[in-house]
Amino acid sequence: MKHTNLTLAAAAALTMGLGNAASAADQQFITIGTGGVTGVYYPTGGAICRLVNKGRKDHGIRCSVESTGGSVYNIRTIRQGELDFGVAQSDVQAAGLAGTGSFADDGAFSELRALFSVHPEPMHLMARVDSGINTVEDLKGKKVNIANPGSGTRVLAETLMEYSGLTKDDFSLAAELKSSEQSAALCDGKIDATIWAAGLPNGSSQEATSSCDVKIIPLEGEGIDKLLADIPAYAAATIPGGMYPGNADDIPSWGPKATFVTSANVSDEVAYAVVSAVFDNFDDFKKLHPAFGRLVESEMIADGLTAELHPGAVKYYKEKGWME
Repeated sequence: MKHTNLTLAAAAALTMGLGNAASAADQQFITIGTGGVTGVYYPTGGAICRLVNKGRKDHGIRCSVESTGGSVYNIRTIRQGELDFGVAQSDVQAAGLAGTGSFADDGAFSELRALFSVHPEPMHLMARVDSGINTVEDLKGKKVNIANPGSGTRVLAETLMEYSGLTKDDFSLAAELKSSEQSAALCDGKIDATIWAAGLPNGSSQEATSSCDVKIIPLEGEGIDKLLADIPAYAAATIPGGMYPGNADDIPSWGPKATFVTSANVSDEVAYAVVSAVFDNFDDFKKLHPAFGRLVESEMIADGLTAELHPGAVKYYKEKGWME
């Protein structure tokens, strides 16, 4: 199986606090696809790798993380055998399994397997205070970032637009920036608003709201109610007031869950080792990012998982008494 290279920065981050490694000849190498470095997917992959690498003297598995284009890219690249694991939105997982939406040309990925879900990912519609944008409808005629193709946020942006009666032609500019680019573009006035989904809190929203006057627009109303009724992969969510500078009140929103996925081609032993690394060190895992603080094991092994659980994960969950 081919593997992508780990960046030097990620390598440095992942080596902190790790014990002695098994000899190179004894090691298996696995790679986790994540997302942009300012989102929550990248630290999620880093947290999982950190715990896997912590025990590599025992299991011989060395884990690396790659910053990628996001959910769609990760599932597609797992299918191609170039990634072993990936983080993906729950709705993108469902589409990949069925071969719908962004995967209509790929066909169904029947060998996609789930391991667990992670944090909820509320939509953040962030707009410059001076843009005159107070509702989704106000995006008409504005410069709006709808996220890069291949990202889960792009899927969500298109879903939001569909249920709000908007198309790209309604915007004076439909930008396709990555999450790492959106905050600077917003504060520099290159765009008026950006659509973004991520766990709470996340670096990109922190950067935007801390660097310039940015407000997060409420996502509610009849269109959103219909969206949630039509698509069970999404759920209502709230961005707590005071989480981001300049946004003191609770903000209604919606979104998917982040999920951790792999392929049936990954061995039961490797999947078992990865899952056990997380849940045997669950208290440590929850401390590795604020978005993990409220995670509950019983919800993680069930919520947002459309694909069949990998047998290696099932073996661990049965041993823990979490499944019959």
